[in-house]
Amino acid sequence: QVQLVQSGGDLVQPGGSLRLSCAASGSILSINAMGWYRQAPGKEREMVAVITTISITNYADSVKGRFTISRDNAKNTVYLQMNSLKPEDTAVYYCNARVVTNDYKRLEVWGQGTLVTVSS
Repeated sequence: QVQLVQSGGDLVQPGGSLRLSCAASGSILSINAMGWYRQAPGKEREMVAVITTISITNYADSVKGRFTISRDNAKNTVYLQMNSLKPEDTAVYYCNARVVTNDYKRLEVWGQGTLVTVSS
């Protein structure tokens, strides 16, 4: 069993910053790509940022230059630093990890979601 536990969502004013964290735990042999996705009300879930095991990153155009994804492989944790937040960044943010378990199963695991609200 593998779990992703998220933290860091909050209400923030436009132009503000937030940092999201997501820690993986359980029967983990290795973690491949990790990422952050978001879903705004009435919209489909979309990719925000992803990072590989060797820290190659990819960002949605809407967040480039404002958001930074990083990971700590020793802690099985991925972070999302969000700066210059805009009201349109308001969404539930989900972390995602592609995991190989100790019994060699490949799983795609999602965090529980955390609400980020950008509003004055």
